[in-house]
Amino acid sequence: MTIPPTGAPTPVRILLADDQEDIRGGFRLLLDSQPDMTVVGEAADGAAAVELARELRPDLVVADIRMPVLDGLEVTRRLAGPDVPDPLRVLVVTTFDHDDYVRTALRDGACGFLLKRSGPGLLIEGVRAAMAGDVLISPQITVRLLRSVAAPVPPAPRAPSPLTPREEEITRLVAEGLTNAEIGTRLFISPGTAKTHIANIQAKLKVRNRVGIAAWSWEALS
Repeated sequence: MTIPPTGAPTPVRILLADDQEDIRGGFRLLLDSQPDMTVVGEAADGAAAVELARELRPDLVVADIRMPVLDGLEVTRRLAGPDVPDPLRVLVVTTFDHDDYVRTALRDGACGFLLKRSGPGLLIEGVRAAMAGDVLISPQITVRLLRSVAAPVPPAPRAPSPLTPREEEITRLVAEGLTNAEIGTRLFISPGTAKTHIANIQAKLKVRNRVGIAAWSWEALS
């Protein structure tokens, strides 16, 4: 019997939720092949995913959008939503990239939104980003969302922003997916200062993480 080295990191425990058995099997093979990941359960519908997630308390749930009983958006809301007292990380991985799906998933606590066609490498990267507290969105979606933000729209009244101009600037960079170090480089501040700004932004917006900041930016600063 092989004994893992003392102090070796515990693999990330992952629950897969997808109604297609072949997709779950492919994801399991891919994720289990990584030394820092292990699949601890599978669910073929949304209700089973919620029940199993609450029972197993995995580190991350990888959920499809289109599933029987409960869809992936409702699974995300029930496991990671703003009203959940002890939320779990949920990474949405789906074929469907409608903007409404993306915004709803991120607003309700998803820690990433990936397209299945983006390839296995991005799934692995998405899992690691989620566990690091970052958010990863498939590049195709990010480009489209940024274009929609940049597109001219008729002016509409909006509630006063609770953020300072500097904080709004940082919020937009978070929405672009930049890390603290990248924000620091862009704005000529230290990563630590960027982190402090982001913590203040989270407190003002009453959001849990960078995903919440990005979702607020897309809705309020577009």
